[in-house]
Amino acid sequence: MREALAGLTVRGRAFVAAGVTAVVCAVLLGQPALTRVGVLVLALPLVTALVLGRSRYRLALVRTVSPSLVTAGQQARVTLSLSNEGRTPSGVLLLEDHVPYVLGTRPRFVLEGIGHGWHRQVGYQVRSDVRGRFEVGPMSVRVSDPFGLVELGRAFHTTSALTVTPRTVVLAPIPLGGSESGSGDNRPRAFATGSAEDVTVREYRRGDDLRRVHWPSSARVGELMVRREEQPWHSRATVFLDNRAAAHRGEGIASSLETAVSAAASVAVHLTRRGFAVRLVTAAGEDRASGWHERRADLSTAPLLEALAVLHPVEAPRLDTAWLGEAGHGGLVVAVLGAVQQHDAPVLRRMQSQHGSALALALDVDAWVGTGAGSAPATGLLAQQGWRVAGVGPRDRVEARWQELGAGARSAGRASTRRTTEVGS
Repeated sequence: MREALAGLTVRGRAFVAAGVTAVVCAVLLGQPALTRVGVLVLALPLVTALVLGRSRYRLALVRTVSPSLVTAGQQARVTLSLSNEGRTPSGVLLLEDHVPYVLGTRPRFVLEGIGHGWHRQVGYQVRSDVRGRFEVGPMSVRVSDPFGLVELGRAFHTTSALTVTPRTVVLAPIPLGGSESGSGDNRPRAFATGSAEDVTVREYRRGDDLRRVHWPSSARVGELMVRREEQPWHSRATVFLDNRAAAHRGEGIASSLETAVSAAASVAVHLTRRGFAVRLVTAAGEDRASGWHERRADLSTAPLLEALAVLHPVEAPRLDTAWLGEAGHGGLVVAVLGAVQQHDAPVLRRMQSQHGSALALALDVDAWVGTGAGSAPATGLLAQQGWRVAGVGPRDRVEARWQELGAGARSAGRASTRRTTEVGS
């Protein structure tokens, strides 16, 4: 009852004030008829509050976000299915769904005529230019009586997730270099030789299929080892993203980190479409939960893009090298780098030496804050170590710089052909 009285609307409070005033005036003026009117006006909001406070509304809500995985800048639709499973009718429902501010303003709806068995669907659009994982909801409901005298607040505590992945651009096919290591010039080919027993192994992790346990290796090392079944059969590519906070400049969606994330996502999608098994490695190391992502009939890069959607800068002074110690990866590596320090040189050298082909997009991070061209030392250092590298500035198009890497490979190939011809002649 106390909650119902606290939920009196302006109209309800006006009725109470009018009723009290009428009763007082009737007593002072000696008008019994006015007393009856005052009592009636005063009783109406009080009785309504009593009935509404004792009522048990059984409202059900089903929220659907479609699609639940979108690219930054694309819209998703939120559908709300509401029904009244109780027997108490309601005059008006005032709905407000809570959404993060990056998805837009909070949607509000007014629904009338809620009786027993009532069902209604409403929907609204959300859109974000910022990548991330967002929770839509909870929903707050204001229940009003048919006279609009009392409003009671209710809430649905359930939420629905919406994942916004980074923007990607279409990259042109370029020579990727390498040979038998799993990074052919045009399209990676499956291995022609080998058997299921030739697969490399790794340590057992919770959730692995026990049928993949490699018992000879397990007996040899004294712990469970499982097969890396996909490694001998598919060309592999590692997309390395330097997400250290110290390696980037700028804030928000205009920062160099966001450009790096978008470039890494574009490269991963491009390589997957070309038939590579792709994995993502960041400055903090490899995400063991995601593993290698291969092309399938469905959106096979979704787990990788989801990982990039929630990627945050890390406060790490140095790059993690644990993933470089795993034998048998090889293949192609494409690095998206920010500011590079001298102490990063040994790690970059190891990355280049352990892979059949090494490509890099080096961001001129100082240009993001207008302090000059800071990527020149990075490109020079990488080129000295054998990387095919292209610099990327805040105004550059990633697809153009990607083609620049291909042009460099073709120039190197023509120079090699000329040298061979000269020696032969």
